Amino acid sequence: MAEDRYRDKNALITGGGSGMGFATAKMLVDGGARVVITGRSQVTLDTALKRLGENAVAVRGDVAALSDLDTLADRVRGELGALDALFVNAGVVGTMPFESTTEEFYDDLFAINAKGAYFTVQKLAPLLNTGAGVVLTTSTANVIGMPTASVYSAGKAALRSMARSFASELLPRGIRVNALSPGPIDTGILGGVLTEEAAEQFKAERAAENPMRRLGTPDEIAKAAAFLAFDATYTTGAEFVVDGGSTQL
Repeated sequence: MAEDRYRDKNALITGGGSGMGFATAKMLVDGGARVVITGRSQVTLDTALKRLGENAVAVRGDVAALSDLDTLADRVRGELGALDALFVNAGVVGTMPFESTTEEFYDDLFAINAKGAYFTVQKLAPLLNTGAGVVLTTSTANVIGMPTASVYSAGKAALRSMARSFASELLPRGIRVNALSPGPIDTGILGGVLTEEAAEQFKAERAAENPMRRLGTPDEIAKAAAFLAFDATYTTGAEFVVDGGSTQL
């Protein structure tokens, strides 16, 4: 990565303290950009900042709370002034059989994955420069009927629709909006919800059924996110799938 590839560029990454969001933040900072990251865990954000260095700023907040998004917009305005890239990446994964899905489970997932993404774009849109790129993180789950994932999948499908609608509404300002659809990515998140043995078994199963016979990496998502945000200058309203071919082959 050239040290100055993203020099003078400003970016905001929600859910930027770990996984795909952190990998994208690291790539942009290493390329000279100034980056604001968000997340709900101060510990995670502090750890990320130590690795990102002085060109990064962390703002703790919950994208499901509009008051936190207002605070975020104020901080971004104060720290960066304006944005060249907005990576709407914050989200949660949850599974539950259709028959036993509760209202609370449904509301919690949609509050972050759909409502949170919608209002993140609304609150930050006034700070986007002409030519800026917005990237929404969807999932290959939005096109596959996956047992126990109906709520999660529906929320990601909503994001796919938002990418088209936002693209249409922001086009007069010269702002592009696209979706990034990851397949199975080895982000390390499984270690927090499964035993080490169960996590390894799950990853092995996902790799075995993938056409490339492996999981993707956060760095591969980061490259795709940066491409959509900065380089895909004749692309808007599209969804870029990064899944090892699992939805195509």
